[in-house]
Amino acid sequence: MPKASAKKSPQINPVRLLVAKREGRTHTADEIRGLIDGFVTGQVADYQMSAWLMAALLNGMTDKETVALTEAMLHSGDVLRLKSVKPRKVDKHSTGGVGDKISICLAPLVAACGVAVPMISGRGLGHTGGTLDKLEAIPGYDVSLDEKTFERVVRTVGTAMIGQTSRLAPADKRIYALRDVTGTVESIPLIVASILSKKLAEGIDGLVLDVKVGRGAFMKDLKSGRNLARALVRVGKGAGKQVTALLTDMESPIGLTIGNANETREALEVLHNAGPDDTVDLTLELGAEMLMIGRVAKTKKQALAKLQAARADGSALETFAKMVKAQGGDTRVVFDPSLLPRAKQRVAVPAATSGYVASIDSMELGLVGVALGAGRTRADQAVDHAVGIELPQSIGAKVSKGDPLAFIDVHKKAAATPHVKRVQAAFKLTRTQPKSKSRILERLTK
Repeated sequence: MPKASAKKSPQINPVRLLVAKREGRTHTADEIRGLIDGFVTGQVADYQMSAWLMAALLNGMTDKETVALTEAMLHSGDVLRLKSVKPRKVDKHSTGGVGDKISICLAPLVAACGVAVPMISGRGLGHTGGTLDKLEAIPGYDVSLDEKTFERVVRTVGTAMIGQTSRLAPADKRIYALRDVTGTVESIPLIVASILSKKLAEGIDGLVLDVKVGRGAFMKDLKSGRNLARALVRVGKGAGKQVTALLTDMESPIGLTIGNANETREALEVLHNAGPDDTVDLTLELGAEMLMIGRVAKTKKQALAKLQAARADGSALETFAKMVKAQGGDTRVVFDPSLLPRAKQRVAVPAATSGYVASIDSMELGLVGVALGAGRTRADQAVDHAVGIELPQSIGAKVSKGDPLAFIDVHKKAAATPHVKRVQAAFKLTRTQPKSKSRILERLTK
């Protein structure tokens, strides 16, 4: 695929640019494009880019600068056109959370309703899980398709789910590695450019954003989540795309499972017209936004009706099976999720007292999942697809002392012992039943 940028990169002086940003001045689009292109070609050294990133974090960037940075990173490599895919192309991006298996059931469900979903996902890191790791719990599933095969699967199936290739937004990959080790991750303009450069490289027409808020999310409070969501929407629209953001609650884990095969199994339950209420509701809410952007539904009511019909008639499940087959996976697990890997030993975590489940600490359970081997603390670590946590009790459930709050799935019971009290402490029980609430906190279109 050819690079989308037709302009010749301007020659820039990186020292002048980092001094300007250090002093709080703004850059032109050409200056930012020259900085990024110079970094990719080696004319700008890692230490110079690191200094510029710190200056950008401390002094901020305007929306125009952020749009320019996004487009420069986008055009640092290939931009997929997907010309042979005729329906409108819409993707979804989540800022990450615990138990977030939504993409796995969402993409085939939306595709079954007539919107193409070219989805490039990531792996888990820290307490948050990754879609690619969950998909790889399906034996044989290949997340490393080349660009031509990716386009063919999207065209013939309606969706494909892969990882970022080395030729898509390579500047983002290198810059993120620098941000990770130089303390410059927590910058909204840099986060926005990182997310959108990868997503826009898919050749999409629109994007739905799931911005998580709460203890288990990157954004801990509604104000910071709203700021990020608004910036993503503004910059996405500035790049010519239709973008909607939902702010969603990440105080407690999504659904009833944590761990790779566990979460894939739960996502399949949704496609089998079952699954936990919050997992189903979040899938439908995000799917409705995608169908409206994809112009196959004019209203949310129409969109929800289409999505429910695709679950009920089996077309969403069949779409997932076709995608799994096209990407080399074992389709038997689609129709019989019990075939997915599961650790042989199950250790119950009992309630210390009686009461109603008022809260579940998603961050703590996510960290326990990592300790069990379901996640990673470094990008080069492997994960164990079979281990994880299952939650028989959700928010609002009434439990008696000794009832299981959770089950820890491990290969040997001794592996669960250090984590039983941690999991137990993650549950807060109260005498009165808490009021139920939606995971959808706000919807933003500007």
